[in-house]
Amino acid sequence: MSAPAAVNHRAGFGRIDHCSLRADWSMPPSEQQLTSSTPSLFYRSFWGPMPAMPPPSDIVKVAIEWPGANAQLIEIDQKKPLASIVREVCDGWSLSGSEQFALRYADGPQLYITEQSRCEIKNGTILRLAISPMRAARQLLERIQSHGIDARLEALKELAKLSADPTFAAEFINMEGLATLARLVESGTHFGEMLAFTLTAFLELMDHGIVSWDLISISFIKQIAGYVNQPMVDVSILQRSLAILESMVLNSHSLYQRVAQEITVAQLIAHLQVSNQEIQTYAIALINALFLKTPEDRRQEMASTLAQKHLRGIILNHIIRGNRPVKAEMAHQLYVLQVLTFNLLEERMMTKMDPNDQTQRDIIFELRRIAFDGDNDPSGTEKRKAIYTKDYKMLGFTNPVNPAMDFTQTPPGMLALDNMLYLAKVHQDTYIRIVLENSSREDKHECPFGRSAIELTRMLCDILQVGELPNEGCNDFHPMFFTHERAWEEFFCVCIQLLNKTWKEMRATAEDFNKVMTVVREQITRALAMKPPSLEQLRVKLRSLSYSEILRLRQSERMSQDDFQSPPIIELRERIQPEILELIKQQRLNRLCEGSCFRKLGNRRRQEKFWFCRLSLNHKVLHYGDLDETPQGEVPFELLTDKIPVSDIKAVLTGKDCPHMKEKSALKQNKEVLELAFSILYDPDEALNFVAPNKYEYCIWTDGLSALLGKELGSDLTRSDLDTLMSMEMKLRLLDLENITIPEAPPPVPKEPSTYNFTYNYG
Repeated sequence: MSAPAAVNHRAGFGRIDHCSLRADWSMPPSEQQLTSSTPSLFYRSFWGPMPAMPPPSDIVKVAIEWPGANAQLIEIDQKKPLASIVREVCDGWSLSGSEQFALRYADGPQLYITEQSRCEIKNGTILRLAISPMRAARQLLERIQSHGIDARLEALKELAKLSADPTFAAEFINMEGLATLARLVESGTHFGEMLAFTLTAFLELMDHGIVSWDLISISFIKQIAGYVNQPMVDVSILQRSLAILESMVLNSHSLYQRVAQEITVAQLIAHLQVSNQEIQTYAIALINALFLKTPEDRRQEMASTLAQKHLRGIILNHIIRGNRPVKAEMAHQLYVLQVLTFNLLEERMMTKMDPNDQTQRDIIFELRRIAFDGDNDPSGTEKRKAIYTKDYKMLGFTNPVNPAMDFTQTPPGMLALDNMLYLAKVHQDTYIRIVLENSSREDKHECPFGRSAIELTRMLCDILQVGELPNEGCNDFHPMFFTHERAWEEFFCVCIQLLNKTWKEMRATAEDFNKVMTVVREQITRALAMKPPSLEQLRVKLRSLSYSEILRLRQSERMSQDDFQSPPIIELRERIQPEILELIKQQRLNRLCEGSCFRKLGNRRRQEKFWFCRLSLNHKVLHYGDLDETPQGEVPFELLTDKIPVSDIKAVLTGKDCPHMKEKSALKQNKEVLELAFSILYDPDEALNFVAPNKYEYCIWTDGLSALLGKELGSDLTRSDLDTLMSMEMKLRLLDLENITIPEAPPPVPKEPSTYNFTYNYG
């Protein structure tokens, strides 16, 4: 609990710049110090100046301030008693009575330094010499009990600041300081700022746990509760009063009962409708504390009272949808309220169904009646049992003869049956559609509604941690649960429809039940992580998270950048990449063996002429020749009269470096032709010039020619193919091996062949 703003000032006498102090203390020894011994000279001659030796670990260099005096730079020997260090500091300023002084931190909380905490002092720390905790506590207690209002106010301001220090708090409490503050509150004579500082100091002192909250008097509780119940009270007083009451409730069962008698829920809810979010936060915190400490047999009653006072709607309209963003502490309190509300389901979740309880069995009969409209039951016990068993099987119960046995496992116990009945009555059309839709499918593809609802309820209880206490520091609340009075049941109804939809998308059978539930769990958790503001928005999120989308997300996450940075994945990529590059190289050479048609360029073309070029199957000769028209199919080598041995090729040029691009001035302005041009230089000083019909053929030929010359393939097409093939190969190698039995022992090595006369047919 922080003190009011007026407390946060501090006199800054004799402050020393931190950086200059640390710079002085970290300076290395002088050159004169280093030349005093032969080893130092030897060291410096080879490696340069020796670095400064670190100070001993039990020596700490600090600066100590005292108002009106220059700071002292001293070395604290952690082996010496703290009292002797304080005495040396006092002697430096000629102060007598060192036992009346102590050291405190100059920055931050300004805590006193004790024998237990002195080990936390670091080099470069700024400390301050101050009066001892005992002396400070005695002086403040005397000033608080003085008759001057101004002196009392200043004393309470300083007390509110010092009370956060455990050393001071112990001394002040030992002097009956807490009783003095309690009497000031009980008197009812303090108001405004003075009362705010009194309550701040009281709360800070109690938070140290030195004394028990059970010592608080009833009159004190009534006075604090009066501040909360007053319609008009100072904000700082209200804030501290709510915090004190919360601590009382959480730390003492007897005080919980007294506070519960004094505080009205209606008044606490009224504090949620103010614009101050801190007041709202403390009010919800007190409601949560009362809710948490309420005996289990009365929690439903407490929940009903909060529902009658429209707590959910007020939180939704004034906090979640308010004008200000929800801060972290408010989010935590909303999370706590959410958990406590869901924990009301624990009793039903852990209650087994009694197969002999007719009232409970009637609920199952009602589920059957709504689904199949069986008002007119057939006559005859045996015939009725046979029809009932058939209907219960269509409803998807594991035990169609006695479906009550399906609800004997906890969790989810009777909670699953409650959810099913809510769906059947409130969303009757949805319920009937799900049941009849699955009844009309093949037996192996029907989604068992009863089993699905039970397992889904168990899953939702696990996801929302029903029955578990709130986690300290967690603020994972979901706004959509504050938008409906029956949020849990509506959430179930949305999720059971999702399960049925996912079952169809996966074309699942009974053997795939667990796999479907795994996917549904992932869909729900991903949707909840998006924090949809309403249940309708939850439906939208879940619709977008179809089974195919889940598979895509899984694959994407598995192949994410983080995964690729792991050593095993990097090693796998390095192993695969040469294979992929070799595959691309072979594809390029195969395309050159098929050949391509190129257009001839001339200054005066009356009609277009073509020429064809292809690589021999043994990759040793380029064959080319003129054609009268575009060829249809493969051009035989016999029609290509000219040839160039690959061994004669000296270089491959591209773009404006090509001879035919330099000769044709008009073509220099044609950017498209420049991007498609390449030339082969071969012995003796000859060139074969190309203009590819498109970018694809250009990349194929430049890559193929580079491969023939033993150079790297550097085209855009190669980079694209490499990325695509690497991605596909990585996905295949990292793919889950579903329904594949992996043998424990490797397969046997096959026998050696009878002959090694292997040949390759180039024809």
